[in-house]
Amino acid sequence: MTKKKAHKPGSATIALNKRARHEYFVEEEFEAGLSLQGWEVKALRAGKANISESYIMLRDGEAFLFGATFQPLIGASTHVVCDPTRTRKLLLKERELSSLFGSVNRDGYTIIPLSLYWKNAWAKLKIGVARGKKEHDKRSDIKDREWKMDKARIMKSASR
Repeated sequence: MTKKKAHKPGSATIALNKRARHEYFVEEEFEAGLSLQGWEVKALRAGKANISESYIMLRDGEAFLFGATFQPLIGASTHVVCDPTRTRKLLLKERELSSLFGSVNRDGYTIIPLSLYWKNAWAKLKIGVARGKKEHDKRSDIKDREWKMDKARIMKSASR
């Protein structure tokens, strides 16, 4: 007889990069693990992470997360030096890395972090291969979003 795990209340999402989908067309998404230190895991469990200003660089056949801020807890260990903006290595398969290298070498493509979340006991980062939006693209997205809200409002009032 197998028992089902009870779902924990709350969300598994630690941090979102809300500007990413507004400023970029996300073509492809990957899930990457993070190489973290102990104090960083504790900070993530407390929800003290920010990936909005971060970006991903590919160097020497590996991927690294730059600019993400994990604020250390006040009760962090005294013998460990906590650098909130240190460079963190992304854990990806060789096939995924080669796909990322190939897509970034094309014109106008970049790799951006989309969200940071828990998957079982592991911290995962969803990254996307993206192309930058022009101003008119952003305006059309805003127009579509407003139309969806207006349409939902009209449908709600019509059903009464």
